Amino acid sequence: MLSGTETAWRPQREVEIIAGTPPGGGLDRTARALLTAIESGQLLPVPAKVTNVPGDGARKAWAYMDRFAGDPHVLSISSPNLTTDYLTGIASFDHSAYTPLAILCTEYIAFIARRDSGIDNAAALLKHLAADAGALTVSLATAAGNPNHIALARLARHAGADPRAVKVRIFNSALDAVADVAAGNADVGAVSAASAVAALATGTLTALGVSAPERLPGPFSNTPAWTELSVDCVVGAWRGVTGPSGLKPAHTAYWAGVLAAATKTAAWHEALERHYWTAMYLDGPGLRAYLAREDADMRVSLRELGLLR
Repeated sequence: MLSGTETAWRPQREVEIIAGTPPGGGLDRTARALLTAIESGQLLPVPAKVTNVPGDGARKAWAYMDRFAGDPHVLSISSPNLTTDYLTGIASFDHSAYTPLAILCTEYIAFIARRDSGIDNAAALLKHLAADAGALTVSLATAAGNPNHIALARLARHAGADPRAVKVRIFNSALDAVADVAAGNADVGAVSAASAVAALATGTLTALGVSAPERLPGPFSNTPAWTELSVDCVVGAWRGVTGPSGLKPAHTAYWAGVLAAATKTAAWHEALERHYWTAMYLDGPGLRAYLAREDADMRVSLRELGLLR
């Protein structure tokens, strides 16, 4: 049980954590890491489970969430896509349609390619963009205009290319985007770093660069951050937790306490290392201010891509 977080409300039945990707996908990894942290810290008085609702770039998960307005026993793993999908017109709702509870971490983006593609390092990718961006095909996950796409746009802009010229292929999961690159259907993939690890281990693919402020560990230790090449491309896709619409202050206060405690557990810190995530905890007014800033920044980036509705 969580001590020191007495509120007027506590869960009375099983808690459901919704993940909008299949098992192994980015949102699923976050959901399961959070569940493990909660269980390891004995932070809930009731059981909890993960429910996968994949499809439509995670928007099926939000349609599922709409069934539970006002119910604090249902949570969903959220990301910047709630902002970008709304700004591009893919979705008619954004964070304000639900109850944002916390941001847990940031997942940076790895650019990958087949070893036999002729694009075998970061400089080669920039050279291809500069020479003929329209000849390049890049696989992305979830939706056009998401942080992966914005990171790609920054590379194109640095190379002097039109970000809108690059062809993109969109998949419901980063794992599908990785498989697309491995199959030779795309020249490059821009995916969450953890999603590329298994494929990199086979030797078929190579990592070109990462959108982190510095090099990531493990299989990315020899992969430069784009800032090392003087490219302004520090772009991450945060992972957070959101409740349905209509939650009461007592509900949000309770969950803020649980989520903050979960990110202090040894299990959560192990997940950060295992998935190459960067710790980033925000809730309350800080979270709302961050989402407002992100909305403004995304509008600028999406306008450059010609995707702002």
